[in-house]
Amino acid sequence: MRSIWNGAISFGLVSIPIKLMNATESHSISFRQIHLDDGGRIRYRKVCELEDTEVETSEIGKAYEEADGTLIPITDEDLAALPLPTARTIEIVAFVPADRIDPLQMDTAYYLSANGVPATKPYVLLREALKRSQKVAVAKFALRGRERLGMLRVVDDVIAMHGLLWPDEIRATDDVAPDDGVTVREKELDLADALMDTLGGVDLDTLHDDYREAVEELITAKAEGHEAPAAPEEKDGGKVLDLMAALEKSVSAAKQSRGADGEGDGDAEVHPLPAGRSGSRRSARTAPKEVGGKKSTSTAKKTTAKKTAAKATAKTATKRTPARKATANSTTKSTTKTAAKTSAGSSAKSSASSTGSRTAAKKTAAAKKTTAKKTTAKKTTAARKKASA
Repeated sequence: MRSIWNGAISFGLVSIPIKLMNATESHSISFRQIHLDDGGRIRYRKVCELEDTEVETSEIGKAYEEADGTLIPITDEDLAALPLPTARTIEIVAFVPADRIDPLQMDTAYYLSANGVPATKPYVLLREALKRSQKVAVAKFALRGRERLGMLRVVDDVIAMHGLLWPDEIRATDDVAPDDGVTVREKELDLADALMDTLGGVDLDTLHDDYREAVEELITAKAEGHEAPAAPEEKDGGKVLDLMAALEKSVSAAKQSRGADGEGDGDAEVHPLPAGRSGSRRSARTAPKEVGGKKSTSTAKKTTAKKTAAKATAKTATKRTPARKATANSTTKSTTKTAAKTSAGSSAKSSASSTGSRTAAKKTAAAKKTTAKKTTAKKTTAARKKASA
């Protein structure tokens, strides 16, 4: 990598000899101008207006033109004699957070390389200080006949410098911003956010210049005598008839594209469960499994066991009925006494107690009648036996 400038970084009282190299390169395809009639090259020649003759580069100097057209010659010696401290020095003036630098100011990027072994340690010192502070250095330097502003930062293990435009070289945006009367609805913002989320991120290393590749294919085809590649069909654009429709269509297209490229890696849509169907879901989960249209063997066994247990319980309950009736009679008497002592404040309890008392009284009366009938029948039978004897 060829250096384009040699000098030093001034870091307080520390001086670091460095070499300046271009960090970027242009891959754009350049064309020559030709004469359409015969294909001859069109060249620019430097001609002196006074003599009307072509002059060599060594005969050309610099001059400043004033408003009235007067030319003031300026030589390289005049410029080299200027009292400019940054003529061969990158003078660091401040260290600031990186977000303090407006990207609009950024210009050409350079790499700074340590110039010689003695410059290695101070170079590494400045590099590590920039890393640890997480700041960038603002510097002034002179290059190609004028003083410039620069920003030093660390890229990998190298100190890089971005040429910066002076603040007064950035144009104001007053005449560029749209009218303030335009309003954007929340739904439109939501769709815009959805489109941004769907498009997601991108690996910048995968991006390339499609136009340059198309130009190279065109040049190759013409050089080999082939037909030029056909231009792709132009997509509809430029007119926004319905912003909401355009956003919805863009989101749908982005989702389809992500689904095709990422094989279904897009975000799944979540539909909430309706409140009325929760019971049916639970019943479906607890229902017995069926195999071939019949209940499983384990389920049938469980059902048979339950039926058997139910029958046994019913028989036991039948046997214990008389005892339960006697217990119910005694319980009824105690309930009646308790109900008499209960206050009338609780209507529900008193109603239940009175209902129980009436039921018990009816049962007691029926029992007395039955006993009286049995006694009468016995006496009548005895009297008949005596009479017959």
